[in-house]
Amino acid sequence: MDRSHDLTERATGAQPRALVIGGGPAGLMAAEMLGRAGIPVLLAEAKPSLGRKLLMAGKSGLNLTKDEPFDDFLRAYGAAADWLRPMLEAFGPDEVQGWARDLGQPIFTGSTGRVFPQAMKASPLLRAWLARLEGLGVRMRSRWRWTGWDGAALSFDTPEGAVRITPEVTVLALGGASWARLGSDGIWALLLAARGVELAPFAPANAGLCVQWSEPMRARFGLPLKGVQFRAGPLSSRGEAVISSRGLEGGGIYPLTPALREGAPLRVDLLPDLVREAVIARLSRPRGKASVANHLRKALKLDPARLALLQEFGRPLPAAPSDLARLIKALPIRHAGLRPMDEAISTAGGVARAALDADLMLRALPGTYCAGEMLDWEAPTGGYLLTACLASGRWAGRAAAARLVAG
Repeated sequence: MDRSHDLTERATGAQPRALVIGGGPAGLMAAEMLGRAGIPVLLAEAKPSLGRKLLMAGKSGLNLTKDEPFDDFLRAYGAAADWLRPMLEAFGPDEVQGWARDLGQPIFTGSTGRVFPQAMKASPLLRAWLARLEGLGVRMRSRWRWTGWDGAALSFDTPEGAVRITPEVTVLALGGASWARLGSDGIWALLLAARGVELAPFAPANAGLCVQWSEPMRARFGLPLKGVQFRAGPLSSRGEAVISSRGLEGGGIYPLTPALREGAPLRVDLLPDLVREAVIARLSRPRGKASVANHLRKALKLDPARLALLQEFGRPLPAAPSDLARLIKALPIRHAGLRPMDEAISTAGGVARAALDADLMLRALPGTYCAGEMLDWEAPTGGYLLTACLASGRWAGRAAAARLVAG
């Protein structure tokens, strides 16, 4: 027996029938499904602890899902909606809420339909989830970095040395290519490509914009842009954004990433609740001795953030009320493109749909399944990302379990 196999025996006991690589939401859910089926499963995570990206998301209030009509919910997934539909029909917003409650986490729905744990953080839910997995017999190993295949075995670098595992089924849930420090580095793409797996190039999703501000804008850094509507190509968003030193960040910008990646111009309606004629009427009121800025502030109730944006991108401001109203309703935002991919919340690209069968099993590698953000789909923030990660992890885990039971 060679040394690597001996290390496998000492580190994990008998060879597991199922292996899950990746300790994020998709991997944890796949492991849960396998464990519930009574299948010995080993969960390997490269980082020192599991669920690191989930914990990071929970720092601002863990948005579990979105409580809205299913067709509206599905529309958020764009071109991947028909692919994800069966997974989300099986485990959608209602099921996510029930799953969180079953883990002992009370939830609430905000005014926008977003669903959060009452604790407003991920750590209590993650602790309960890991305890459930342990109770199901799932063996969890951290600091196990997958390095590829050695014949039929999967190889890992571990604190104990090189380890090889030869499971009957494998679920890969390795994340996308953003937030490398949390584990999603996309290096796995090279390993799969070498095995003939079709991949789509990675691209940033849910990313902020780089803007080279003028010096006067420094006084506005940190201000939120509220009550506006952003548009890029066919996409629009009524969410907020923050004026930061690096550009524009926030939920109002993130949903437009697909169109911005394609080069669509970005425009913002500073007064989306007023039609253009109403804006013209207000601008036509006598100005007296008031400055242009004070006239805009009083007549249109523009707050400092919106007024600063108008001055930044609209100067010299048109004198005619009709022209100024047109600018206010569709202000062009000059920018230098999306933030780097590693700073994006998520990524597009990854394992192509054509590379997978209906069970999310790789056609080139029978018995190997993929789930979560490593698949080629994208969705805006607001609960859509996490729900699809959970749903696809559940789908792949159940399919892997069914393969073992049938085999």
